[in-house]
Amino acid sequence: MPKQELLAPAGDVEAGYAALYYGADAVYLGLSKFSARATAVNFDEPTLDEFTAYAHHLGRKVYVALNTVLQESELPELTKSLDICTRCHVDGLIIQDLGVARVMRKQYPHFEMHASTQMAVHNKEGALFLQKQGFKRVVLARELTLAEIKEIAAIPNLETEAFIHGALCYSYSGICQFSAMEYGRSANRGKCIYPCRAAFKCNDQKESHLFSMKDMALQEDVLKMPVTSLKIEGRKKSALYVAAVTDYYRQILDGKGTDAHKADNIKQIFSRPWCKFHFHGKDKQVIDRDFVGHRGLLIGSVAQISHGRLRFTTNHILARHDGLQIDAAGDEKPFGFSVQRLFVDRKSVFEAAAGTMVEIELPAGYPQLKHGDKIYLASSGAVKGAYHYEKPKPKLYRNSNDIDVIVQIEPHQITAICNDCKTSVSGTFTPAQNPQKSLEAVQTAFAKTGDTALNLHHLQIENPQNLFAPASLLNELRRQLYSQIKIETPAGILPNVPQRTAPMPDRPQFAIKVDNLNYLNLLNLNDFAEIIYQITPQSDINALNRLPKNKIRIALPTVCRHPALYADIIGRLLDGGYKKWQVANYWALEILPLKQLDISFDSSLYMLNTQAISMAAEIGASQITLSLEDIKTNICNLIKKSSLKTTLIIYQDVPLFTSVGCIRDNDCRTCNRQPQWFDLQRQGQKFKALSQNCQMMVFDDKPFCIADTARDLTPDFFRIDFLYRQYTPEKVSDIVKILLKFNNVSDCISGNFLSNNI
Repeated sequence: MPKQELLAPAGDVEAGYAALYYGADAVYLGLSKFSARATAVNFDEPTLDEFTAYAHHLGRKVYVALNTVLQESELPELTKSLDICTRCHVDGLIIQDLGVARVMRKQYPHFEMHASTQMAVHNKEGALFLQKQGFKRVVLARELTLAEIKEIAAIPNLETEAFIHGALCYSYSGICQFSAMEYGRSANRGKCIYPCRAAFKCNDQKESHLFSMKDMALQEDVLKMPVTSLKIEGRKKSALYVAAVTDYYRQILDGKGTDAHKADNIKQIFSRPWCKFHFHGKDKQVIDRDFVGHRGLLIGSVAQISHGRLRFTTNHILARHDGLQIDAAGDEKPFGFSVQRLFVDRKSVFEAAAGTMVEIELPAGYPQLKHGDKIYLASSGAVKGAYHYEKPKPKLYRNSNDIDVIVQIEPHQITAICNDCKTSVSGTFTPAQNPQKSLEAVQTAFAKTGDTALNLHHLQIENPQNLFAPASLLNELRRQLYSQIKIETPAGILPNVPQRTAPMPDRPQFAIKVDNLNYLNLLNLNDFAEIIYQITPQSDINALNRLPKNKIRIALPTVCRHPALYADIIGRLLDGGYKKWQVANYWALEILPLKQLDISFDSSLYMLNTQAISMAAEIGASQITLSLEDIKTNICNLIKKSSLKTTLIIYQDVPLFTSVGCIRDNDCRTCNRQPQWFDLQRQGQKFKALSQNCQMMVFDDKPFCIADTARDLTPDFFRIDFLYRQYTPEKVSDIVKILLKFNNVSDCISGNFLSNNI
């Protein structure tokens, strides 16, 4: 197996230099726009140019994350970002948006395309499909087990990248809608406010952090992973953190084993409790319900609180000005403070050794602490000074552009030519006494590129008479020529998008999507141009026989860990003549015979710009569903410009989270995996959670509904969804009557539809 790449994050250039110093084979970073970590410092062009030049000098790689979805008006800015990456010689780009992929394939084919984890690739089929679209590498969903990782990594000629350390999202990345729909801050646009870290009440019980994940730390298990690249999360972390984590895993990958001391250092810099997530299979101990944020290294527990002083035995060196945190019952976050006065045997000391009973003066206003409360070392002066790193002098490295030069030496003139640039000096030039030295003089003169962005790639010397040229004239000739050369990267332009050929509908058409065909019992099906049925492997497809086949579209789910389970039912439906299908993730596009079918893209494939829609058309789609988290102005623009038929969802119970993190209070081995609903509350806001078949979905208690504000739009279809939540045919009928008149149901949410931005 080839050497694996250790890939480290850089939210700023200091973190980047720290990563390189401590052994990262590659660094990933973001620019000022289109980064899924929009609040990181990120890189401007001069900084990126200098950093990539230095990394390449060391033989390392640099990847830029342009891994958000783009609205139509942002496409011109996309080409500016891609031009920057071209000028800075970036090695590859990590992307989510199919529109970005199309622009790169057509206008920037020199870049490697890496499929971001935001594309939610969670099975072999999804990876295979993206490989066919030109992606060289796929970043795998964090939720995968080792067996699933191995299956995808075995795909020939496809690079795979997997996370090995850092923060975890509760929801599958790329399909989390919570921050966008509830707070107008889209995770798919780099603006997530992390609602998964908040405290919720569940079934009127005490508040807890039901969705707050521990940190991933695979440690020595990275040696079992057959992936191309091992990725550390952390573009919002400090250079100190990046240095410590990179150093820790570099040692493991170099065969030196795990280092408990270095692991302890990481925990003191920043760490939630560690877990292996689902690497070894389903694990319910991956959520920290009691506390959020940085915890630190566990060094003891409260032995006594007396007269404002804390006594405990520390199992680690402790010094004045170190930071401690204590799990104080009832508090959302640990109680933290800096050690100002430290005592051993009643004597004031600067430092206490491991195994010592220490006494610490608590700050005023400390919370109620009790015997046994856990104590963590959350900040250590010694660790802060333990990760020195070197970086180059400013402006020492820069990316250069290769040039080819021709030097022609004639008896009365010397001419230098590079592309369209040409300059000459006149004189009388006689035969050289030493032709070889004369040749070397020309080479020496033109190899000097100074502070230009040029690199002499090839020098052709035409001197048939072996004439001598003085070095002073050669240097002057070089200066004149190089001053004329303007290296300009051709500015990228957006590839053309096809125009719509299908006529616009004369009147509004409606589609309805259900996961229970009984919901249709009381409806007049003449009201609907399409009936979309979301299937499971257990669906009774015989019930479709009572419906008009020409209206039926079969829908496959977004998340499917085992696509083989769908093979039988898909085969029977295809044999039964069902030609209309809807896909919500890339895996479905791999297992369906696309050329034989009418394919619709669901909203989870994020069509927010015409380049993405054009890519969908090139893949084989005839219809796209506009994004649930998009705004009305952008949606209106896309409806007018789209080459494909468009669908606008006007009613749905939106899955805010879709996760493998189960909140049932039971053992997985005894779980019946049947549907179980939970009532959640947060700051007076109500939510519903559904646990079924080892998958959690969280919904707002209110449905998403935009019927009244969408009535002036002209998509091909207005779609009404009845999925996941429990309805009756009577309730469905009542809601449909309201929506068909373009009225909103009472007590609903509208997401970002009327917002100015997301």
